[in-house]
Amino acid sequence: MENFLIAEHTTSPYLVSPSFSGHQTFPFRYTWLKKGVDAVTEDPTVFSSEHASVTLGVGKNMVASIRHWCQVSDLIRADTKQRGRFVPTEFGKTIFDNKDGFDPYLDDPATLWLIHWQIATNINQATAWYWAFNILQRNQFTQSTFKEGMYEWARQQKESMRPVSTNTLQRDVNCFIRTYCHSRYHSNAAVAEETFDCPLVELNLIIELPDGEGYEFQRGEKETLPIEIFAATLVAFWIARFYEKDTLPFSELMYAPLSPGRIFRLDEDTMAMYLESLEKLTNSALQYGESEGLKQVYRRSDLNPMELLERYYG
Repeated sequence: MENFLIAEHTTSPYLVSPSFSGHQTFPFRYTWLKKGVDAVTEDPTVFSSEHASVTLGVGKNMVASIRHWCQVSDLIRADTKQRGRFVPTEFGKTIFDNKDGFDPYLDDPATLWLIHWQIATNINQATAWYWAFNILQRNQFTQSTFKEGMYEWARQQKESMRPVSTNTLQRDVNCFIRTYCHSRYHSNAAVAEETFDCPLVELNLIIELPDGEGYEFQRGEKETLPIEIFAATLVAFWIARFYEKDTLPFSELMYAPLSPGRIFRLDEDTMAMYLESLEKLTNSALQYGESEGLKQVYRRSDLNPMELLERYYG
């Protein structure tokens, strides 16, 4: 079954080639993802062109960052037939196509949840993001505990991993935090260009604590997360991790790596609310119930995530 919501390199939650760089310290900005998809659609060699900065209207480091975030979000991929060329993915075209795209200008917060989903399930290209939303157990963290815990986990997963400098790890952690937290520098016009907030700040997934040292995940209801988007990611998760099973327990949907509960930081009451809506939404393809004290979702027939996205955006 097609599963374009989880790219090929993320269908297994195992670390193959961790990455703690590539973003050039920049979280992505509102226009970047569309710029990248449009540019690659127009010219597959744009990112290796000496005119890339002019085409994209940004500096050289930002060109590399746009390419990175478009790849991490699974909006573009390297052309396997010709080196140095990139092509839009099915997901990239589905969202950003000028004619038929669901939300080419990121006007709908639902699309931001999909972008977040793509990044947070990308274990090898956005290792810190994956670790934070799939592995980290604590609700609160500091930069130092985040950095140390992430690196220790990566070394355990991949013993042959090359050592990573403290500076590289710190820059990666800083970029992660700025992906989800408002910049501290809004009032400083001199550095405004360097500190534009990432669109994912709108999701309110992480806040900075009053002490200025710690951060906290915001678990619970997500007002801007539509049931159709939740259901599409649930189906994508099911295909990726448990395709042979026709039932999934509540605990897997809440707490397993790549699960909607982990990626969206839901609480159990919110998860139950979404699951109780599945039967009507999917015409009984998915049903939620309890048997012998075990809460489960039953798959009565196959679903394609695209069908659910079309139902929402259509």
